[in-house]
Amino acid sequence: MAAARGGRAVAVALSIFAAFLWATYYIFVLRVTPAASPSAILVYPFVFGGIGYVIWALSRGEARAFAGLWRDPASYGRLGVLVGFQVGVLAATYLTGPVDAALLSLIGDVVVTPIVVATVFAAHREHIGTPLFAAGLILSLAGGSLAIAGGQRLESVPPIGWLVVPCVPIFAAFFFLLTARANEKAPASSVVAQSMVAAAIALALAAPLFPGGWDGLFRVPPVALLLLVVCGVTNFFLADAIYFEAIAQVGLVIPPMLMTGIPVFTLILSATLLGIHLPLLGVVGIPIAVVGALLALRGGARPVTPGDGAQAPGV
Repeated sequence: MAAARGGRAVAVALSIFAAFLWATYYIFVLRVTPAASPSAILVYPFVFGGIGYVIWALSRGEARAFAGLWRDPASYGRLGVLVGFQVGVLAATYLTGPVDAALLSLIGDVVVTPIVVATVFAAHREHIGTPLFAAGLILSLAGGSLAIAGGQRLESVPPIGWLVVPCVPIFAAFFFLLTARANEKAPASSVVAQSMVAAAIALALAAPLFPGGWDGLFRVPPVALLLLVVCGVTNFFLADAIYFEAIAQVGLVIPPMLMTGIPVFTLILSATLLGIHLPLLGVVGIPIAVVGALLALRGGARPVTPGDGAQAPGV
């Protein structure tokens, strides 16, 4: 049991750190806008995150696994979900504001992911059936919702934004689920490396569909490009690597619950770095979200091992 508790503590720490790194994405986006076009903001983080992942995978002797993933039809399903998720997050950042966009990611991680996982893997169903887990989930959502109250609200989303709102949580949940399942057959570093590189290529080819187009890829000021490099390394490489390591430690339920930290960290960073007013309700929401996450962690009937996720759907 000591090992299990130790593994869970490490996974919790890794998940919280990943949530903090992901929260900085919104700061990077708003810092480089309008110097960098949306097409560049979409492509370059994938380029540099993918480079980091490829170097990591090759250094671990995974060249054959990485090459083999390009022949796997399922990898292109993950690619579509990943691209849809990132386009949705960027659009939500512009249309609803950084904190609201973070809340949408929170809904995907805290609500949709556990439900999808429990639907696919019978071994996880006990986690969403316990009163503590349900109470923690409700409090997490309440705290995250309070964190954006008093500022921009989802009710103020322009009409086109409502096409984006449901996409972010759904794509977030399915990308991490599909990736975690792929990790059962191939090394995680190779799986995510292939997804990152494929996404960079796909978005570069599709650049004319986004503001800035191909021309925007070549008109990025040095400072903005440097920020996009840092964003790629921290958000698209380190955060993903840390998050999937947490999943490897304790399974597919606990790490998503800790993504309550994304809107909380986003709120704090927005206030300190961007000068966005910190509302009183947001301050109140922070401890509520934290308490909800802790309750949800306590609500699991037993620690989930990585082997649980290896079972076939429905068993």
